[in-house]
Amino acid sequence: MTSDKTFLIIGAGQAGGWAVRTLRDEGFDGRIVLIGDESHIPYERPPLSKALLLGDVAVDSTYFWPAETYDEWNVERRLGEKAASIQPADRTVRLDGGDTLAYDRLLLATGARPRILPVPGAELGGVHYLRVIEDTLAIRERVPDGGTVLIVGGGWIGLEAAAGLRKLGAEVVVVEAAPQLCGRVLTPELGQWMLELHRSHGVDVRLETGVESFQGGGGLERAVLGDGRVIDASLAIVGIGVVPNAELAEAAGLDVDNGIVVDEFARTSDPDIFAAGDVANHFNPRFGRRIRLESWENAQNQGIAAAKAMLDGSQPYADVPWFWSDQYDVNIQLIGLPQDWDETATRGNPGGDPAGKPGENPFVTFYLKDGRIDGAVAMNNGRDLRMAKRLMEKEIQVSAADLANPDIKLQALLKG
Repeated sequence: MTSDKTFLIIGAGQAGGWAVRTLRDEGFDGRIVLIGDESHIPYERPPLSKALLLGDVAVDSTYFWPAETYDEWNVERRLGEKAASIQPADRTVRLDGGDTLAYDRLLLATGARPRILPVPGAELGGVHYLRVIEDTLAIRERVPDGGTVLIVGGGWIGLEAAAGLRKLGAEVVVVEAAPQLCGRVLTPELGQWMLELHRSHGVDVRLETGVESFQGGGGLERAVLGDGRVIDASLAIVGIGVVPNAELAEAAGLDVDNGIVVDEFARTSDPDIFAAGDVANHFNPRFGRRIRLESWENAQNQGIAAAKAMLDGSQPYADVPWFWSDQYDVNIQLIGLPQDWDETATRGNPGGDPAGKPGENPFVTFYLKDGRIDGAVAMNNGRDLRMAKRLMEKEIQVSAADLANPDIKLQALLKG
């Protein structure tokens, strides 16, 4: 199929890797060139703050497919190289080493980078961000034996790192500028549940404060907080969000607004250029608005959808967003992007008996809008969340009372 065509993919992460596989699965037998600024073939990021951080797995276990697979697919790999510019009029990409590559179709899967904390001392050795394999390996090398690690940011990355570091025996302090943990995605009640979960595992969580400065001689020795308190620590992990890598697209004249603007087919303002993954701000027909997602599932599924669109497929990308996190013995799963729900309903008992700890009882909290599920959060309850996702996809009308009633099976509600 179109053996005389060349498809370039800039970004050798999850979206780029799945796009490569999909192109070959769909029968494309033209030239594929995968360009990535890291030296690694496409790999999964979730283990970076979990199993790889703990040292439970080797680096190559994070790869989606071994290098030999790309040879079998006849994929040219330009790893450790950056794309310096795109010339849409000529349909060419110039690499930072000087080479110029022509394309018929181009996919931008450039991902995102950590948001930098702009405080004095942020450049000190021992202040780390957690985004790529090398970050995890560097952090693991510096974990102090029984010492304190400071984590700046109470979102998923920070809390996953906190859970992992506690397993490694470190004392952990988490500082979060907001009044609750995971405020972008959780209700105050669930944010409080998360707070109690981490405190029950010995994490010192401090809300409504941040870092004013990092201090030290040859490396990090302490951090001064916004309230004036001082934390002695030789290792800090900053997790305060990410910035989409959209500069390459913007310089090429593509529409950019909180990421690269694409339609429901992952197509940019240039008909021969597509974008997918963390960098893509796409129109989602299901929600009737633009969204940019930073998740494992979106990177995979949107990469697949973009590859099919590059082959002139006509299936819009309109998935229900799904996120997950493992912290201690708790599996946390979320669906949807609830913004202005009318009511909530909880199936199960988050608190359990007074002597119990957070995380011991499975439960799911539903967010409802106009009598339909607009999102849900499950703690150790993936089964009910899968049913909730089906109810949401089918837009079935449900009541908060029925959702909260354990005697009514969610499967039965699928019948409407």
